[in-house]
Amino acid sequence: MWKSPSSSSSLNIHLFLFLLISSQHVTVSSQPLYTNSRWIVNSTGQRVKLACINWVSHMEVMVAEGLNQQPVDAISQAIINMGFNCVRLTWPLFLFTNDSLGSITVRQSFKNLGLFGSIVGLQANNPSIVDLSVLDAYQAVVASLAKNNVMMILDNHISKPGWCCSRFDGNGFFGDEYFDPDLWVQGLTKVATIFKSTNNVVGMSLRNELRGLLQNADDWYRYMQKGAEAVHAANPNVLVILSGLSFDKDLSFLHERPVNLTFSGKLVYEIHRYGFTDGDTWSGDNPNQACGVVLNDMVSKGTFVLEQGYPLFVSEFGVDQRGTNVNDNRYFNCFLGLAAELDFDWALWTLVGSYYLRDGVVGLNEYYGVLDWNWRDIRNSSFLERISAIRSPFQGPGYTETRLHKVIFHPKTGLCVRRTSLLQPLELGSCSEAAAWSYAPQKTLTVIGTYFCLQADELGEPAKLGITCSDDSSKWETISDSKMHLSSKLQDATSVCLDVDSNNVIVTQTCKCLSTNDTTCDPGSQWFKIIDSTRVTKTTKSFLQIKPIIHFLARSFFGSYI
Repeated sequence: MWKSPSSSSSLNIHLFLFLLISSQHVTVSSQPLYTNSRWIVNSTGQRVKLACINWVSHMEVMVAEGLNQQPVDAISQAIINMGFNCVRLTWPLFLFTNDSLGSITVRQSFKNLGLFGSIVGLQANNPSIVDLSVLDAYQAVVASLAKNNVMMILDNHISKPGWCCSRFDGNGFFGDEYFDPDLWVQGLTKVATIFKSTNNVVGMSLRNELRGLLQNADDWYRYMQKGAEAVHAANPNVLVILSGLSFDKDLSFLHERPVNLTFSGKLVYEIHRYGFTDGDTWSGDNPNQACGVVLNDMVSKGTFVLEQGYPLFVSEFGVDQRGTNVNDNRYFNCFLGLAAELDFDWALWTLVGSYYLRDGVVGLNEYYGVLDWNWRDIRNSSFLERISAIRSPFQGPGYTETRLHKVIFHPKTGLCVRRTSLLQPLELGSCSEAAAWSYAPQKTLTVIGTYFCLQADELGEPAKLGITCSDDSSKWETISDSKMHLSSKLQDATSVCLDVDSNNVIVTQTCKCLSTNDTTCDPGSQWFKIIDSTRVTKTTKSFLQIKPIIHFLARSFFGSYI
C-alpha cells in the first residue's frame, strides 16, 4: 500500500515495484524531444520511448482525479514507481478559455457539485490546493509531475467539462455546439504558452477522439493544421500530436494526402483501441479471426504512419483490471503482440482508481484503473508485470547495441523465450534475458551465435534445440488469421504449435482454435510474435561468448557435416 512517500505501509508495494522495473530501461527525459523518422528522440538523437499513463483532469470538477485520496506528490512518485515515464494529462478547453470557470476555487467547484466528502479528503491530503483556483490547481499538478521527473503530454480531451465521449455530446467535431474552432486555437495557444517554461511538458495532443455527424477529412486538415501551427508558434519545443477521425480509430486519409506544416521534426500521430471498440467481437467470434480482422484494420487505418516515417502514439488502450472480462482479455493478447512488434509509443488508460463524480455517480469505481478505489493499492500487479516488456525500446536510435535479430515474444504473459543453459529446456522469462534468433527464409529459427535451431520433438514435450535443421520439424510457419501461431510438424507429419506449460516451459501441442467456427476456445497460450530487436540481452552476450566453444565441439563431433 502507499499513502505517501513516507508511509511505512507503502514499503511492500514500493519494494515490489522497484524490483519490477529495476531491470527495465525506462527512459525519463526532459524536453525538447524531436522526431527522427518514426522515432521520438532527445537532443542527443537517442530514442525516448513514451510509456505513459492517462490521468483524468477534464471532468465536471475540473481537477485531477484522486487528490481527495492521496497527496499529489505521492501520486506523481507512484507513477514513476510503477514504471511509467510520462502522463497524458487531460484538460477541458473551457478551463483555459472561460474565465468564470477557471477562476473558481477548487473548494467551490466541489461545493457546486455537492461533493462535500471530497472536500474533506482534499483538505487532508492536499491542503495547499483546496483553495487555489481550478486553473492554478491544474498547474500545481503539472508542477508536481515535473518535480518528480515525469514527462507530460497535455491532452485537450473535450471542450465542456465532463465524461467523454458520445457522438451527440456537442464536443465531437469542429462546429459542434461546444467546439468553436477559433476558441479551440486560442485555448491551445494559451496552454502552450503557460507551460512553455515547464521542461517536462514534452508534447501537446490537440484534440481527443474527433467524432460525430460533422466529421470530415477536409475540415480535419483545415483546423488540425491551424491548431498545430498555433501550438508550435507558442512553444516550438513541444511535440505536436494529431488524432484521427471516428473516435481516433481512423487516419486512413493520410494515405493520399500528407499534412502540410511549416515546421518539421515535431509531428506525431495518435490512435486509440480498446476491446469494446469492436463491440463483442472478441468474445463472440473466433479469437484468431477477430485478431486478424482487428490488426488489419489498425494497420490500414493507423499504424501505417510508421512506414510513412512518423511516430505513432497509441494514446489510449486498456482493459478491465479485474481480469474477468473475456472480451478484454482476448483483445489484449492480440494488441500486446502488435505493441511489441511495432514498438510504438503508448499511454495506458488509466491511472484513475475512482472518480469524484462520473455519470452522476459519486466515487465511481474505475475498473480500468491501475490503482484501486482508494488510490492506495495496485489493482492488478500482474498486469504491470505483463506490460513491462513494452516499456523499453526493442530498437531505435541509440539502441543499436548489436546486429538486428529476432526475439520471440509471448503476449499472454508479456515474457520472451529464453535459454538459461545448453542443458535446460527453453522457457519464458524477462525479455531482458531473451534468446536472440535469426528467422531464415527456409522458416528455421536459429539461436544467434550458435548452430542450434528450434525443433519440434514430441507432442506435449518441450521443444528442443538441434543442429539438424533441414527437416520439417525444424521449420516454423506463422499460421492462423492472427499470424501468431508458430507451427511445425513432428516426424510422423503431425502438425503442432508452440505452447507454454504450467512451468513456463516451451512445449509443442495440438494447435488451438484454427477452425473459424470455434468461438469458445482461447488460443492465447499459443500466440507468439517474432519481433525485431537490436538490444543486447544477457542471453545474447552469453551465447556470443560461447560461440567459439560450440564451433569447436560441433566440428569435433560432426566434422564435415557442419
